[in-house]
Amino acid sequence: MTSTHAPTPGPAPARAPLTLLADALPITADPTDGRAPILSTRAELTQPASAVTSAELLATAHGIYEPTLNGSPATDTVLNPGWTVYESRLQVQRFDVTEQVRAGDGALEVSVPLGRGWWNGDFGFGDAASNYGDENAFLAALVITYADGSTQQVLTDESWTATDSPITFATIYDGQHEDRRLPAGDPRPVRAAEIDRGTLIEQSSPLITRHESRRPEAIWTSPSGKTLLDFGQNLVGWLRFTVAGPEGTEITLRHAEVLEHEELGTRPLRSAKATDHLVLSGDPAGDAFEPTFTFHGFRYAEVVGWPGELTADDIEAVVVHSDIRRTGWFESSHDGVNQLISNSVWSQRGNFLAVPTDCPQRDERLGWTGDIAAFAATAAYQFDVSDFLHNWLLDVRAEASLPPLSFVPFVVPDSLKLRSQGSDPIADRPEETPTAIWGDAAVWVAEALWTAYGDLDRLRAEYPGMVIHLESVERALSPSGLWDTGFQFGDWLDPDAPPEDAAAAKADKGVVATACLVRSARFAAETAALLGEEADAQRWQDLADRTLAAFTEAYVQADGRILSDCGTVYALAIAFDLLDEATRPKSAERLAELVREAGFQVSTGFAGTPFITWALSETGHIEDAYRLLLEDSNPSWLYPVSMGATTIWERWDSMLPDGSINPGEMTSFNHYALGAVADWIYQVVLGIRAAEPGYRRILIQPTPGPGIDWAKGAYDSAAGRIEVEWSVPADGGFTLAATIPAGVDALVVLPDGTQQEVTGTGEQITLA
Repeated sequence: MTSTHAPTPGPAPARAPLTLLADALPITADPTDGRAPILSTRAELTQPASAVTSAELLATAHGIYEPTLNGSPATDTVLNPGWTVYESRLQVQRFDVTEQVRAGDGALEVSVPLGRGWWNGDFGFGDAASNYGDENAFLAALVITYADGSTQQVLTDESWTATDSPITFATIYDGQHEDRRLPAGDPRPVRAAEIDRGTLIEQSSPLITRHESRRPEAIWTSPSGKTLLDFGQNLVGWLRFTVAGPEGTEITLRHAEVLEHEELGTRPLRSAKATDHLVLSGDPAGDAFEPTFTFHGFRYAEVVGWPGELTADDIEAVVVHSDIRRTGWFESSHDGVNQLISNSVWSQRGNFLAVPTDCPQRDERLGWTGDIAAFAATAAYQFDVSDFLHNWLLDVRAEASLPPLSFVPFVVPDSLKLRSQGSDPIADRPEETPTAIWGDAAVWVAEALWTAYGDLDRLRAEYPGMVIHLESVERALSPSGLWDTGFQFGDWLDPDAPPEDAAAAKADKGVVATACLVRSARFAAETAALLGEEADAQRWQDLADRTLAAFTEAYVQADGRILSDCGTVYALAIAFDLLDEATRPKSAERLAELVREAGFQVSTGFAGTPFITWALSETGHIEDAYRLLLEDSNPSWLYPVSMGATTIWERWDSMLPDGSINPGEMTSFNHYALGAVADWIYQVVLGIRAAEPGYRRILIQPTPGPGIDWAKGAYDSAAGRIEVEWSVPADGGFTLAATIPAGVDALVVLPDGTQQEVTGTGEQITLA
C-alpha cells in the first residue's frame, strides 16, 4: 500500500538513500490489446503544501517510463532509465519534484506510462527478438520533506492502479502508434513484478534530453503523391505537432535518412519500420503528438493523412540525445572540411543516446565496441563524454564478467546473446574468442578518457575491463605469439571490399590484430604503473614486448615492407610505434607511395582510418596527409560531403554517385566511426594537444598544409578553455594566436620547428 510515515524530528538527508527502494514493490500491469499501461496512485500530504521544503522521486524501470506528478512532468528527460547491462547495473534516476508536489495543494497524484524500450523491444537483426524479459516493471519511492524535518514516503506497491494509455504500440525500431479515440478504461489492480534490487545503482550516465527542434526547410509532393519533408539535417529524435481533424483521421509518419528515386530511401532501415501513427480524437482543440517511447534517425519524413495543407509551422523535428556538453569547435578556410566536422558532431549527437551506438535508424542501434574504439578520441574533443563513456566502460567490464563470457563482446550491452531466433549475421563466430579493435575498446576508450580528463580514480575503475580483455587475448594467441587465430573483423569496411563482404579487406587480419595487441598491452602497463600495480605493469609490458618481437619477425621485412602491403598495416605500425629507427622511414615512404598510387582516395577501413593521416604527418608526409583529407572523389572523407551528407556515413559510398543507395545490406548514413579523422584535424591541423593527461600541460602545434589557408577553433578542456587561430598569408609567413588557461604551462611548436614555453593567462596571446 502507499505508506505514510509519521513525522520524525531532525533534518532530512540531502539525498534519499537508494535503500528506500527496498521497501518499494516493483509493479506492472498487463496491457489491454497491446496498449501501454499507465500506473497511478493518489495520496494526501500529511502537512500543508506550503510546508513542503523538498520532494525527490527515485525511480527506475524494466522498460521506459514517464512520470508526472499532479499533472506536470516530473522531469524534462526522456527514455529513462536508459540502457545499461541490466543484469547487473540498473540506473536509478532522481528527480526534484518539489514544485509539482506543492502544486497539488495537499493532494498528490502520480501517473506513470510504462513502455517497452530496450528491455523487451525485440532488439537485434531481423527477427532476432532480443529481450531481457517478458514484462515491464516500475519501481519508485517519492520522498517528501517538510519544514520541521519530517518526511513522507509514497512507494510503489499493490495499492497502485492501472489504466490504458492511447499508445497501442511502441518499440524503438518500429515506432509509436496512438489512437486518441480510445478511453482509458476503469482503474484495475496492478500486480507485483520482479526487479533485482541488487542491480540498482545511482544514475551515472547523463540523462537523455530534448536539445533543439527544427522546422522543415522544404515540403513537397513526391512522384507517388506523398507529402515529403526535409529538415535539412540528418538527426535523431521524432516529430512533434498538434493537429485537429475529423474523428478517426489517421496520420502516418515514415522516416528516412535519404531520398532515392525522389521517394523515401527506406531500404537501409532493413526490418525497422520507423513509422508512427496517430488516430485523431476529433477534439476541435486538436491532438498533441510527441512519440517519446521511440526514436528515429532521419532527415526526411513522409506524412500521409494530414487533414488540410501541411505547412512548416505545423510540425517540427525534436533532436534527442544524452545530455553531453559541446566542448570542441573547428572552422577553416575549407568549406568541405568544415562540413566534415559538422557531420562528425551530428553523428556523435545522434549516436550518443544512452550508449555509444553504431547507428540510430535501422534494426540495430547497438553499442558496437569497434565503432567507439575508433572514435573515442574524437568524441572526447567534441563533447564532454567523461561520464557517458566512463559509465559505458563500467558496462563493458560488467558484460565481459557475466557467464559464460570472459572477453569483451562485440556489443555492450550485449543484446545479441539474448536473441530468441537466429537472425545474427555473425552467429557462426567462435564464441570463445575475443576480437581486435572491438575488444580493444576496453583499453582504447579508457586511454582516450585518461588523455582528455586525467581522472586516476576512474582509470582505476576501468582497469579491470582492460585485464579481462588482455587475458582473453593471451588465451587466443597462437604458439608463435601472434594474434592470428579465431574470428576477426579486421579492417572492416575497406572500400575495396565487396558490398556483401565488409570483412574482405586488403589488410591481413593477423597483422591488424597483433598490432592492436601491442598498443593495448602498452597502455595497460602504463595504467598498472600509475595505479601502483607493479607486477601487472611488468606483466603487460612483457606481453607487449613479446608480441612486438613476434610481429616484427613474422610481418616486417628489412626494406620496410609489411605483410599485405596496404595502407592500413603501415598506418598501424607507424601510429602504434611498432618499427625500429631503421625501418620506420622506409615503411613511411611506402605508405606515402600507396597513398599517391591510390590518387589520394581513401583505401582504409575501421582499423586504418583513424591512424593513416597521423602516420603520414608524424613521418614528414604532411602534404600527402592534407591531400588525402581534401580529396573529394569516391572514396574519400569529402565525397559524402560533395553528395550533401550532413552526418558521417557507414560506408565510404553509402550513396553511389548516381544517387542510388549502396546495395550492401549494411548501409547507414549516420555512423561516426569513419569520422575519426576529426581527431587528427583537431590535434594536427588546428594544433591543440594534451602534453599531459587532463591537459595539465598543453602542446600547441598547428601544422598547416596545402589547401587550408587558415583555421581556428577551441576546446573546453579539463584545465580550461584553449583557443587557437592561425593563418598563412598570401605573401607567405605564418601567424598564430592562442588562449591558454590561466596558470597552465604550454609548449608551442611552430611549423618551422621553433619552440617556446608559455604559461597561460586566460587571455589571447600572439605566438607567431
